[in-house]
Formats: sequence, C-alpha cells, structure tokens
Amino acid sequence: MLDANHTHTTVRSVTKTVRIACDPQAAFGFLADLGNWPRWAIVNVKSTSRTDDPNWWDMVTPHGMARLRMRADASHGILDHDFIDPQASWTVPARVVRNGDGAEFMITFFQPPGFTDTFFDEQIKLVDIELAKLKVLLEAAS
Repeated sequence: MLDANHTHTTVRSVTKTVRIACDPQAAFGFLADLGNWPRWAIVNVKSTSRTDDPNWWDMVTPHGMARLRMRADASHGILDHDFIDPQASWTVPARVVRNGDGAEFMITFFQPPGFTDTFFDEQIKLVDIELAKLKVLLEAAS
C-alpha cells in the first residue's frame, strides 16, 4: 500500500503481438539467437556480432553502432533484452507463449526520455514490418 506522499510516474508503452503458426519452442529458439535478428528485425538491425563479453552482442543499426543483451528463460518463454544505441537505452520485455499448436510473440516498448510522442509512434510502426517478416520466416520453416 502506498502512503499519501508517494507518487507514481508511468511511461508511455506499446505492446505488439504477432501470431505465428509454428512450434513455440522453435520460435523461442530462433528469437533467443541474436545472430538471427538481422533476418527478421530488418528495419532496426543491419548486422550482429558476438563480443568478448558473452552477454552482449554488437549491432549495426540505421543510427549507428549499438549493443544488445538477451536475458532469455526458455522455461517461461521470456526474451527480455536490453538495447543501447545512439538514440536511447531500452529494456524491452518480450515473450513467446503457446497458442494451440502455434505461438504468440509479444514485445513491449517503453517510450524513452527524449523521444517525442510522434517520433515514438513512427518507430513503433516500423516494428510491424519486422513482426510480419518474423512470421513469414518462422512459418516457412515449419
């Protein structure tokens, strides 16, 4: 319970979901491998490469160099990741969950400080392109 002097601040967020007709474990395995990200995150990820730190990968993005760290938990379908690029630092919760014989991939974006609502909305619309590509790739592989 909060006391009368405690205040909450919330950040604007958007959650995107795509239904994929493939085995949820296959979807999870594909998404957990950061080497696969340039194949589906075609707007934001030009390339990825391992670093000396086993937790972080280097990435080339349209905005320059970036870093990506996956915090995956296969038993719960968790694909939370941290993304740092010249524009912002993001912690991005993501999940793969079973839906019948297929999977749902859900990803939530919190608006970084310094992003206007308009810019954030523009960036989030680009995610639809990537999720459509992910769906095509994983369903073709099933």
